[in-house]
Order: sequence, then C-alpha cells, then structure tokens
Amino acid sequence: MAFHVGFLVFPEVQQLDLTGPFDVLAAAPEIRCDLLWKTTEPVRASSGLILTPSLRFEACGQLDMLCIPGGGGVNALLQDPAVLAFVRAQAAGARYVTSVCTGALLLGAAGLLAGRRATTHWMAHDLLAAFGAIPTQGRVVRDGALITAGGVTAGIDFGLTVLAELLGQARAEQVQLGLEYAPAPPFSAGTPETAPPAVLAAARARGAASRQAREAIIAAITAG
Repeated sequence: MAFHVGFLVFPEVQQLDLTGPFDVLAAAPEIRCDLLWKTTEPVRASSGLILTPSLRFEACGQLDMLCIPGGGGVNALLQDPAVLAFVRAQAAGARYVTSVCTGALLLGAAGLLAGRRATTHWMAHDLLAAFGAIPTQGRVVRDGALITAGGVTAGIDFGLTVLAELLGQARAEQVQLGLEYAPAPPFSAGTPETAPPAVLAAARARGAASRQAREAIIAAITAG
C-alpha cells in the first residue's frame, strides 16, 4: 500500500509551499499525494493559481504524513474549529506531522508544538514561542515525528529529506537530479542576514498588516 501524504490546501495558500514538496514526493510511485480541504471545490492560492482539492477531510482516512503549507490564508485557519480538529485527529495517528513555512503556526494553534523544536518563515519565526515551541533556525528542523521547514523554497529541501528517509538517499538524489534542483540564485537576498537593508525593510513593510493580524490572533489563542 502506498505511503499516503495529505497536503492541506486552503484559500490564500502560498502555492510553492505546497507544490514544491508535492512535486518531490509525487515523483515516487510508492507515495500517494492528496490535496485536502473541507470540500473539493477549487481554491485560489495567494498567487491566483487555482488548486483543486482531491479529498474532503472526512474522506481521506488516516494519513501516514500530514503536511501543512503556509501563506496568508493561515491566519483564518488558526481559529477554525473544523481545521484544528482535523489536524489534531490526523496528528494522533500519523507517522509524520509536518509543515512548510507558516504552516507551523497552525500546528502550534492545534497544540502540537509545545516543547518541540520547530522552524518557519523568518517573518514569523519569533511567533513560534507563543505556542511553547523552541524556535530553531534551519531549512528543515526535525524533532521526532515532527518535521518543520522554513520559508517557501525550504519545502523542496523538506521533500527531499522525507523522501530519503522513506526510500533512501539514492532515490532522493535521483529525484533531485530530475528536478535539476541545484540552487544558484542570481542575488544574495534570500535571508534577512544577506538581503540589503532597504530590501529587508520593504519586505517587512509589505508583510506588516498580515503580521499584525497574526499577532492579534495568536495573542487571543494563547491568552490565559
């Protein structure tokens, strides 16, 4: 029976958070990948790309691995009872519970990060502590069955890491080669430490409204 991976998909998801690791894992026929949501109606990613869920929550059964991508749409999920209940129920029986980017915040809201090492996008990294997590720098951070990836493109590293564990390093390397995944970006602006100050300031300003809303939601969740 195929190893079953379910990726949460939702309105305003950051599509590369999802499609990066999906492409990596779906390259192995031993792994079945599904997109999960409350309905099978198409949803619009933050980029405008239309994604169609393949399974409703109640139809997917117990997953071997749950993966939660991030994006601006995560804010609405942090207090969504149906989503939180689904995440908790799947986490109780899954072999791996995982996230990419700000998907980690949903794991936190579901009570799954307390006392655990975790990472997320640099703009939300400090928010992990509000859920009792141990914020840890890294493209991929593992704490037992919990695997979290940093921002967006780290999802590809995460996918290869999981693939190597399931099927061996050689299989993961074959997929990496097939994808020609050999990062050599044209600019050194991919982290807060390397980005020019003006670029970093602009990025913070662009994300300020979402960050403010996210802070308020997390404060309400964790109050008392």
